[in-house]
Amino acid sequence: MNPINTSVLLIYTGGTIGMIENAATGALENFNFEQLQKHIPELQKFNFPIDTYQFDPPMDSSDMEPDMWQKLVHVIHDNYEHYQGFVILHGTDTMAYTASALSFMLEGLDKPVILTGSQLPIGVLRTDGKENLMTSIEIAIARNKEGKALVPEVCIFFENHLMRGNRTTKINAENFNAFRSFNYPVLAEAGIHIKYNNVQIHANGEEHKLKPHYLLDTNVAVLKLFPGIQENVIATVLGIEGLKAIVLETYGSGNAPRKEWFIRRLCQASAHGIVIVNVTQCSAGMVEMERYETGYQLLQAGVVSGYDSTMESAVTKLMFLLGHGYTPDEVRDRMNRSIAGEITI
Repeated sequence: MNPINTSVLLIYTGGTIGMIENAATGALENFNFEQLQKHIPELQKFNFPIDTYQFDPPMDSSDMEPDMWQKLVHVIHDNYEHYQGFVILHGTDTMAYTASALSFMLEGLDKPVILTGSQLPIGVLRTDGKENLMTSIEIAIARNKEGKALVPEVCIFFENHLMRGNRTTKINAENFNAFRSFNYPVLAEAGIHIKYNNVQIHANGEEHKLKPHYLLDTNVAVLKLFPGIQENVIATVLGIEGLKAIVLETYGSGNAPRKEWFIRRLCQASAHGIVIVNVTQCSAGMVEMERYETGYQLLQAGVVSGYDSTMESAVTKLMFLLGHGYTPDEVRDRMNRSIAGEITI
């Protein structure tokens, strides 16, 4: 790769990866990413420029909000023509939400946007942060023989696996292997060599012009079913003022109680324009509402299938569609279509 034509923008939002231990107090503190070379001297082995952009102040990922997703889209759009790829350093807790949102907000993306982070701070001896960062940068500049990006989509790289961002969820708070893509194959595996699963990666055909989107509507709620859930709980959630959509986490392949009051409440909410999307509580598998009578009743109540969507992807997709002013019927229709490879139809 010609270093003159290669460069990466490293965007630090916050999170564990960007911390070092204060020698005096032992407390973990964010460090200034302008000093990146000092803390990660291995970066000097890359023979191309790596520029940095840092959120000020850095954010704990628990505080990540849609306005920060909009800020990330602005940063990427403003710098799109100057860099071959983008690496976003992000806290792990909400990384899957951010990756999902960006996959919808960056229409026409033909460059890699790789989110990564770590379970241990970069300044700790056994940190997983350096490996995740170095490999993410390498993936961000990877090109095929025609000079096109090998992975022109929003991804998460963690513990040797590159995953489609809107297919990924956090599964572990303690292990280095913190993320999993249950319903879609990994896009690449990093060992001695990085092996790309080209069949599963978004095809990089004709050149596209990046079309950024900034409109999001957060009048969305998540309702997880459990045995014994009471009518007043369902009624309270569905009666939230201004509510426009619900992600309904059901059992198995999309099943729910057959109680008269439950189906009636869903029918009333659908009739009032609330979009209800059915996703499974299971880690793997998909919603098939026609499979059992319990699921079929949901279908008749106006509930739409989330197929094999992650909860994070369903939430951010609804925010994206509602933000663009679509009618409830139009949102329901688009939830049944893949926008950025987020569901398998």
